[in-house]
Amino acid sequence: MSNSENVDHKKLGPALDLFTFSDLVGSGLPLFTPKGTIIRDLLDGFVWGLRKEKGYARVDIPHLAKKELYEMSGHWDKFEDELFHITTREGHEFALKPMNCPHHVEIYRRKKWSYRELPQRYASTTKMYRDEQTGELGGLARVRSITIDDAHVFCRFDQAEEEANRIWDIIEAFYGAFDFPLTPRLSLHDPKEMDKYLGTSEEWRKAEDVLRGLVRARGVEAHEAPGEAAFYGPKIDFMSKDSLGREWQVATIQLDLNLPERFNLTCVNEKGENERIVMLHAAIMGSIERFMAVLIEHFGGAFPVWLAPVQVALMPIGEAHKEYAREVCDTLMAQDIRVELYNADETIGKRIRTAETQKVPYIAVVGDKEVSAKSVALRTREEKDAGMVTVDEFIARITKEVEERTL
Repeated sequence: MSNSENVDHKKLGPALDLFTFSDLVGSGLPLFTPKGTIIRDLLDGFVWGLRKEKGYARVDIPHLAKKELYEMSGHWDKFEDELFHITTREGHEFALKPMNCPHHVEIYRRKKWSYRELPQRYASTTKMYRDEQTGELGGLARVRSITIDDAHVFCRFDQAEEEANRIWDIIEAFYGAFDFPLTPRLSLHDPKEMDKYLGTSEEWRKAEDVLRGLVRARGVEAHEAPGEAAFYGPKIDFMSKDSLGREWQVATIQLDLNLPERFNLTCVNEKGENERIVMLHAAIMGSIERFMAVLIEHFGGAFPVWLAPVQVALMPIGEAHKEYAREVCDTLMAQDIRVELYNADETIGKRIRTAETQKVPYIAVVGDKEVSAKSVALRTREEKDAGMVTVDEFIARITKEVEERTL
């Protein structure tokens, strides 16, 4: 596939049975099929594995909250027109959450923390909701229900650079697995338009200096972009290019001195005093929906083996080979290999073409020779005919590709 039209995720996604939309459910509210959900779960599991190594803990939060929470955080004033408003039977005003950070803040606020207990690192993959206009919606790239692999770090000011550095490590490991080059961009506030932001000029300068220090410590250059900051703090945006040469903003690291001020977030320091802390916001994929749109188009739907929803299309040539094909299928499934048995009455040629259309990485055909040799005749997307291999050899090959996340 040579151009963006041929790999449009809005066409490829349904063709590969990854997601669908329903008029009854509503625009901008994608429904993920079993195959699409496998990809989402694998991506999220990858991110969580990297975070777990860095000391994060999982938390879980509801999908709505009282108006007062978002008034305190500033989101109500900033996003009121984009919120889904809910009024309870008792007349209380709620909103579907437009951001997850205030919920994580309230988890931190459940108790007093000693400086010895910091940093506290919370992560949850959860949905948030924005009332996007119908004309702004576009496949998975712009939706109303947005799944965020969200994480927040609550730490002392002098811990912020090290914590941001750990997040950068996670971002590099994740995008390195897709061979996505990363270019950091410092998204800063515009001093001429302070009314757009929470906090004081001094707080903004302090936060921006921390991120500049991190960029220098990593030994990289970052383009500075005044006016591109979030309304509550500066951030490092990571820009990347896909296989079609298009630039995307992918991960972010955001340093926030304002929500800790608004919610009076503190720890008890060495002197027994309440010390104001800071907060880091980190999304690795950002919107999973949007990242899936990028990935579908980047790979043209031909996902690497570790990410493919179906890794093996298994095909008996005739009726006499079905029992052996079922045995092979069971053996592969026992090794957590995602296999689909093409046991239809259609010709073997037609079944192979169907598997190729579905961009399955491996097609394993079994006939008389394969039954006798306890093997499979292997075809790949790239090599086409890969010869006859034993089932054990095939399992070892796939397992290695999955473990190494081979592209």
